[in-house]
Amino acid sequence: MAKTRVVVVDDSALVRSLLSEIINRQVDMQCVGAASDPFVAREMIRNTNPDVITLDVEMPRMDGIDFLGKLMRLRPTPVVMVSTLTERGADVTLRALELGAVDFVAKPKIGVADGLKQLAEEITDKIRIAAKAQLKRLAVPVAGPAAGHASPGDAAAPQRPAVTHSLGRLSTEKIVFIGASTGGTEATKEVLVQLPPDSPAVMITQHMPPGFTKSYAARLDSLCRIRVAEARDGERVLPGHAYIAPGGMHMSVERSGANYIARVQAGEPVNRHMPSVEVLFKSAARVVGPNALGIMLTGMGADGAKAMREMRDAGSYNFAQDEASCVVFGMPREAIAHGAVHEVLPLTQIAGKLIERLRSTVGASMNRV
Repeated sequence: MAKTRVVVVDDSALVRSLLSEIINRQVDMQCVGAASDPFVAREMIRNTNPDVITLDVEMPRMDGIDFLGKLMRLRPTPVVMVSTLTERGADVTLRALELGAVDFVAKPKIGVADGLKQLAEEITDKIRIAAKAQLKRLAVPVAGPAAGHASPGDAAAPQRPAVTHSLGRLSTEKIVFIGASTGGTEATKEVLVQLPPDSPAVMITQHMPPGFTKSYAARLDSLCRIRVAEARDGERVLPGHAYIAPGGMHMSVERSGANYIARVQAGEPVNRHMPSVEVLFKSAARVVGPNALGIMLTGMGADGAKAMREMRDAGSYNFAQDEASCVVFGMPREAIAHGAVHEVLPLTQIAGKLIERLRSTVGASMNRV
């Protein structure tokens, strides 16, 4: 069996040594080089032709983001970013995902050696996923100037598409539920930036560790016409808002009188994940029923597939991202295999079809649960 060839790029000799050891302990992968900075890495990559690169976010001489941008333009290669659990680390990591990195691993600021050893399974799992991932830049269609509440002069922010027409009479009963994992940060953005300000509420579970979802929500909020924030336990779920499950917490929806509320709680991982799509989608089936719309985006594994079938059985209308536009097709494939999906669509078409579906039902009479 051919081994996955990995190059490690990190300015820390300790981290290079630990990552090399973790990789070489696996029967299906091999560390073929470890570089202390992007200049050394450039020659090493040229000589070893790796299948996957692990890349430190912050390094001297040339930072990981600059190097990643050059790499994805000149020699596209699957990259797993190694990030520090800091606010700056989170912001830079999100930029790396925009540039085409497949995924990231968050290393602790202190106790790095023990921390990386504990993350060994996650690191090697993400290298395996990256080796099979479809590399792509998820470009947002550009049609006219950005029109939301992004900061002027935000050079990293792509312009949004022309304003989508209002949905008209809005039902506050409708809620959109999105599940995503590997590749999902950009895929979710592609859907949300196209939604009009009077969109129904959107609840999103994206597999992401603690410390990153707050920055991710803020980034989306700067780009979208709807408001986007990390969900808080007990808050009312409102139209025109999107709620991101906080890293390390499960999110679900509950009913409180005439209102929907977000429930954010710690617990045990479900399908190895916390937050888990299964938890969110099960609550959608139980609480929202026929007023739910489900979207399964790119991601590894099967988290949420069974619960999405429960949503369909309860009357929801469900979409899945197609294989060609996924970074990893696992979660959509499993949802389709469970008979949970009504329409399988390229990523760029999902928001439009969602809006069409909402328009077709927005005037219908809907009873409160």
